Amino acid sequence: MDLMKLGKEAKAMARYVARLSSVEKNTALLACADALEAHCGCILEANQLDMSGADPVRSAFNDRLLLNPQRVSGMAEGLRKVARLDDPIHEVLYMKTLPNGLQIGERRVPMGVVGMIYEARPNVTVDSFGLCFKAGNSSILRGGSEALQSNTALVKLLQDTLENTGHPRNVVQLISDPSRELARQFMGLNQYVDVLIPRGGAGLIKSTVENSTIPVIETGVGNCHIFVDESADLDRAVDIIINAKTQRPSVCNACEKLLVHKKVAEAFVPQICNALVECGVEIRGDETLHRIFKDAKPAVEADWYTEYLDLIIGIKVVEGLDEALLHISQYSSGHTEAILTESYANAQRFAAEVDSAAVFVNASTRFTDGEEFGLGAEIGISTQKLHARGPMGLKALTTTKFVAFGSGQVRG
Repeated sequence: MDLMKLGKEAKAMARYVARLSSVEKNTALLACADALEAHCGCILEANQLDMSGADPVRSAFNDRLLLNPQRVSGMAEGLRKVARLDDPIHEVLYMKTLPNGLQIGERRVPMGVVGMIYEARPNVTVDSFGLCFKAGNSSILRGGSEALQSNTALVKLLQDTLENTGHPRNVVQLISDPSRELARQFMGLNQYVDVLIPRGGAGLIKSTVENSTIPVIETGVGNCHIFVDESADLDRAVDIIINAKTQRPSVCNACEKLLVHKKVAEAFVPQICNALVECGVEIRGDETLHRIFKDAKPAVEADWYTEYLDLIIGIKVVEGLDEALLHISQYSSGHTEAILTESYANAQRFAAEVDSAAVFVNASTRFTDGEEFGLGAEIGISTQKLHARGPMGLKALTTTKFVAFGSGQVRG
């Protein structure tokens, strides 16, 4: 596969998409949404080819790979939501007149070419295209080998629909060879690709950050914590934790670690552990947890760092808020943390001192999501601090430029 040719085409397409009006982009997005639903059967057939080669032991991974009519409709609705969002391109952030009469302002503009490297989830193919296109960018997508048939069918459908609505097919392109060697070559395409976004497990993200010559936005790894404070409403805490852990355990905003204040541990640990076990969750805990709940497996040091993406949770009994904050600082991936408390002071301190992309008070970690935050579909959840942090919507796929209007001014 000729990546240089792919890059040159993407660069030309970036200039094309940047010129499109909001109406032109929205019309194409709505047509793509309709096409997804109209050709749902073909998409599911391709997905079944991928599923037939999946490892049955990797249940959490397979859940991310699986498509069904509801998930295809969800992808279509995601495109419709993006179409309804305000277009960020050419938004003027500010404008002022200098003493010399020069008018200078800052304007939001597209990134250019956005590259995506991701695993398993075919929905990322559609979400990435929709957000990149609405934000005035072209895109090059490289999914994993496990989803090759699904991604190929989805990109072809998007390209056919773009062509039918009067746009070039190569506004979105797919790297159809999922080999690691080609992925490494893609990471070196900095003369054509403006930003690279990896979305997947820790290994993929680490490899991309270490090998890419393209600026990278890190996303995704979610070793998310919930701290149950001594003042927490314990009945409400059970509902929140069960939701955060079991509603969809294979995603990055699922709760992976639970910290329990020692003053409520004797009462709360049996209550929450029994509820988790009823939901099929394996519990790994520290010595204090194991003393209270004998069926817990002993946790090892590696457990506190691990993003399980499965029905497994690590639980630790802590002295109080100070130890909870210290534990999160040491082991968190910087994604999402939550405190369950009735103490305003503790809630405020937790929110101020936890250094993660999202912090919740008395709510499930599962809400860290672009759609839940009102951003439409998301391209990922950034766990870094430069340019974008947290759920990445349209504005995260733009940059800015300064524009100045003069009347002959020269600098003395």
